[in-house]
Amino acid sequence: MTTKHVVFDIGGVLVDWQPHLAWLDRFGSAEASQAFIDRIDFRALNLRADGGERFADLSLEIEDPDDRAHFVDYVALYTRTVADPIHGTWAILDRLKAQGTPVHAITNWSAETWPEGLKVHPRLAEVFEALVVSGEEGMIKPDPRIFRLLCDRAGVAPGDCIFIDDGLHNVEGARAVGMDGIHFTSPEALDAALTDRSVL
Repeated sequence: MTTKHVVFDIGGVLVDWQPHLAWLDRFGSAEASQAFIDRIDFRALNLRADGGERFADLSLEIEDPDDRAHFVDYVALYTRTVADPIHGTWAILDRLKAQGTPVHAITNWSAETWPEGLKVHPRLAEVFEALVVSGEEGMIKPDPRIFRLLCDRAGVAPGDCIFIDDGLHNVEGARAVGMDGIHFTSPEALDAALTDRSVL
């Protein structure tokens, strides 16, 4: 029987990401911070950063000078947004590694904020056998190329991979290239899904 390789997303699966926390002190409340995020369409800008664009360049599209300045500060404030690991998923990852199951990761993450994230969670730099960071590659999930890049880097066929992501569209992208996919909703549900596949 072929060994299964388990491929993790990181944000929302292994690390809780709450972007509003970057500006919480500055705006004084979660509501005001979230209003800023909504006002500048932060999610769309951040996704482009995940694809390789720089935050300083993206800020030029924000008309209000105060909002632009707040957005530029995001990289410097980034560690506040990823303070908490998702402990239950880490426990699953450690069980997989202990039993010899290869673990990899594909993350949509800016090349500028990735080093900041590693300051908070240094283990992310060493726990995976193969790792693809979208901002360093100029491609984002669910682009088929990013899944194929992981397979090339890991020396594994898509059909031997189980991909885990909290974004269903990314899971569907992985399935489209031939991977098995698990939509992450909780560590408990992931444990059950891997057990059903006889991986745990």
